[in-house]
Amino acid sequence: MTGYVRGLALAARQAQAAIAAADAATRRRLLETMADQLLAGEAAILAANADDLAKAAAHGAGKATLDRLALDPARVRGMAEALREVAAQADPLGEVTRRETRPNGLVVERQRIPLGLVAMIYEARPNVTAEAAALCLKAGNAVLLRGGSEAAASNAAIAACLHAALREAGLPEAAVSLVADPAREHVLELLQLADLVDLAIPRGGESLIRFVAEHARVPVIKHYKGVCHLYVDRDADVALALDLLVDGKVSRPGVCNALETLLVHRDIAPAFLPHALQRLQAHGVEVRGDAATRAFDPALAPATEADYAAEFLDLVIAVKVVDDLSAALAHIARHGSDHTEAIATSDPDAAEAFVRGTRSSAVMVNASSRFNDGGQLGLGAEIGISTTRLHAYGPMGVEALTIERFVVRGEGQVRHPVG
Repeated sequence: MTGYVRGLALAARQAQAAIAAADAATRRRLLETMADQLLAGEAAILAANADDLAKAAAHGAGKATLDRLALDPARVRGMAEALREVAAQADPLGEVTRRETRPNGLVVERQRIPLGLVAMIYEARPNVTAEAAALCLKAGNAVLLRGGSEAAASNAAIAACLHAALREAGLPEAAVSLVADPAREHVLELLQLADLVDLAIPRGGESLIRFVAEHARVPVIKHYKGVCHLYVDRDADVALALDLLVDGKVSRPGVCNALETLLVHRDIAPAFLPHALQRLQAHGVEVRGDAATRAFDPALAPATEADYAAEFLDLVIAVKVVDDLSAALAHIARHGSDHTEAIATSDPDAAEAFVRGTRSSAVMVNASSRFNDGGQLGLGAEIGISTTRLHAYGPMGVEALTIERFVVRGEGQVRHPVG
């Protein structure tokens, strides 16, 4: 009914003041208790997740969706560990990131403060429920969570654990509010709450991101699809490049930092591509290639322009032979999604040219695209990987959920003295 989400947002907004007012030690203990509660509630979480998985499979969900939805004891422990890592991080609130004294004696500081109320709109991934809550609370924010209907039972079970921890800490449960009703009109209502919601973060498929961006009256940071590339330069180490390719495509194909396109310098193609095709096919990867690639294996399916722009989220990869690094950069500029690009090369000049020539949120030099992840890059958990060039770009950890304000300290200075 109309006003349902507004009521949740009002309560969350009020609860945020208590979270921001809590000291660093209190918020750290809160997150540690949340981790304990997740482990204590593992059986209930897994039972709820089994119900979600059965319903999703019955409705024809694909492998990538089921993989993102699935929880097991290791993934529950991973959620708890992520919360402990966030808890252990330095507290960002009140941090002075810059201080200078002006000629008139004013001391000008930049200080970190919370964003306020963050709305998280996401699909399939129940771990986001815990990790988004932890990151927001650590940064002094409240969070309004609207997960997908396919993970409704899992999200509710995880939220119950988080609420138990808030009660134990004497803090308002509304600081972590779950929009339990899956009706789509509630997303529309949420996106109109410009007087209450400070930031909306959509995390999911292309259709969800577009829907949020088109209907929001609140600020949005998009966590868009990952059309990630590996470019194998002519001076690449073949064995190294093969390892990057297999890890990037095969280790977990249904995630946003998995490789979707392989670009190969024409000079190294004869030495590299036969091995690459063999390794990919041995792992069950469907390869779609241009004419130069299919010259090494005529049985390959031809790649289309749509393939080069696709986020397959599956054991499928598009391959293209390019004339040089400039051609690779032009291809990425045309088809990329500003997520992750990787280069394999032993030429430092080529590496730097690739770094300068790409604008994606993360660039990997002789490292797998799969490292574009908050935990791998030292942030602990992440609320997502921003592909929007605002105050945060790339994996968003605790600091990205704060903003800097100016604090000016004076001794009676006035701008226009009046006699």
